Amino acid sequence: MTATPARLDLPARRRRHARLIAALTATVGACATAAAALYQPVADAPPGQDAVVVDPLPVVYLGHTAAPLLEAARAEGDARWPAAVAREREQAQRTSAARVALARAEEIVEEPGLSWPVPLPTAEQGAVIDLAGAGDQVAELWRADPAQAAALVRELTAGGEFTAAEVLDAAVDAAIGAGLLALNDAGTASDPSMMAEQCLQAVPYLVLAVALASADLD
Repeated sequence: MTATPARLDLPARRRRHARLIAALTATVGACATAAAALYQPVADAPPGQDAVVVDPLPVVYLGHTAAPLLEAARAEGDARWPAAVAREREQAQRTSAARVALARAEEIVEEPGLSWPVPLPTAEQGAVIDLAGAGDQVAELWRADPAQAAALVRELTAGGEFTAAEVLDAAVDAAIGAGLLALNDAGTASDPSMMAEQCLQAVPYLVLAVALASADLD
């Protein structure tokens, strides 16, 4: 067994996000348990039995509690690694400033007098949107081809407007968001079979979030 230092100021992402990864793993298990509460009674019922009583409450409960559970785990992870959090915030300020500067430079060269039906985002808002968009792209590509997704992260970070860690973190957020949306849909479905299916549809996104939270590309 390899010994792990009790304290790491600059942890690997798997260690940095260990609390979130554990909570995601627990949520995956809860999805299976909740879906089984709907499927197992049907599987156990005699072949001739028409009406089968199932329990939808685990799915409904999971739809309400998954998001707070994951947020709490994220906060616990931040509290465990204050030096890493400080470094991440410093890097985020630097890369955000770079994206803002790039957006303002692009505004200067835009055609003067050009109008839009709705107000465009400010440079600061655009910087936030760009990071979220980068995370969406990486999360979507990672599902199909992690190697290509890793190459995309390196491409996005080449100009200094992003760090690999913040792009991966944005991808984690995108994957978690998709998983939570599936759980919310499951909790509001009227048909028990649909509840179970939609609950299980959240699992690939949660597993993807684990992979992204564990990935180290720096």
